[in-house]
Amino acid sequence: LGSVLLALRLFDAVLDPWIGRLCDHLARRGDGALLRAMVPAALALAVGFAALSNPLATSAPLLVWVAASVGLTYLAYSFITVAHQAWGARLGHTAAQRSTVVAWREGLGLVGVVLASAAPALWGVGALGWLMALALGAGVVALAFAPRTHAVAQAVGVKRTPLWAPWRQPAFVRLVVVFALNGIATAVPATLVLFFIQDRVQADAAHQGLFLGVYFLCAAVSMPLWLRAVKRWALERTWLGGMVLSVAAFVGAALVGAGDLAAYAVVCALSGLALGSDLAIPAALLAQVLGRDGTRQSGAQEGMYFGWWNFVAKLNLALAAGVTLPALAWLGYTPGAQSSDSLLALTVVYCLLPCALKAAAAAALYVFFIRPQGDLGYAT
Repeated sequence: LGSVLLALRLFDAVLDPWIGRLCDHLARRGDGALLRAMVPAALALAVGFAALSNPLATSAPLLVWVAASVGLTYLAYSFITVAHQAWGARLGHTAAQRSTVVAWREGLGLVGVVLASAAPALWGVGALGWLMALALGAGVVALAFAPRTHAVAQAVGVKRTPLWAPWRQPAFVRLVVVFALNGIATAVPATLVLFFIQDRVQADAAHQGLFLGVYFLCAAVSMPLWLRAVKRWALERTWLGGMVLSVAAFVGAALVGAGDLAAYAVVCALSGLALGSDLAIPAALLAQVLGRDGTRQSGAQEGMYFGWWNFVAKLNLALAAGVTLPALAWLGYTPGAQSSDSLLALTVVYCLLPCALKAAAAAALYVFFIRPQGDLGYAT
């Protein structure tokens, strides 16, 4: 099962740039064409998820059913996500507008995560499929009334852009470097959080849910604060502030011991606040880079850029799991072990490794986008 999921996830990530290119092709024909393509994608997503949750008796092995349903779910979700992100990137014209669009999208996305997490306890596991179908339908209807974008009409007749075109833009490459370092730094503790809660904090299952709830709630609440900060300090400096806050939170996590429930709750709150900047700012910065590199003037290429962007995001998650878990085993950590060496290994990988990666991301952000503002103008 693990091998099947890994193969599907890698295939899904590789497809994202191609999906982005398809979204751009549809967008050049108008927002209506893109919206019409999202309707069958939403239907496919609902069907794929329902099939995953309700396997039918067939002669084929169950693993084949899982592979087919998960593959359909991944593919449809990727198309809808890239199309939605590209649509939003064409709406804003200033840093404040772009960050507002992204913050609302990601903030409501967190609401969806919390609702989906609570749904099984409230209405049972079977309700998840119906909840997804209703949410997808409402989303498509809402997009039908969404503001129309401005770049698409100018893109009619534009020649097909090579798939590798985004990597020829220096600003995009620089931003991806920052995004990848920061993304891996965020994905590492996300991969190990339950190990840390169980073995280092030694909290029960009820507290695990509480800690995660505090984390996501603080991320959602922080969105308006980060938007206000963007208006005052610009996107780049605001994101740098979020990275510094995240490092401070995980330095504090390294000091947490067994039974320190309140202290770890504070760590979850601070890291959740920092997560708000990671959700609201990077995609807005990408939209800003697109505008300043002339993408809006040369044609609708937002989908291709966000396809590569999602490819990197998924690669971050794969690298975090593929590197940290073997590293923990090599350092001597075993889940459930309470030896000092085992807990030290867990603390180093969960707390200090993300701090080092965040510091590297912050340094890259400063060197690439903040320090050269007089020459490149990216930090204005």
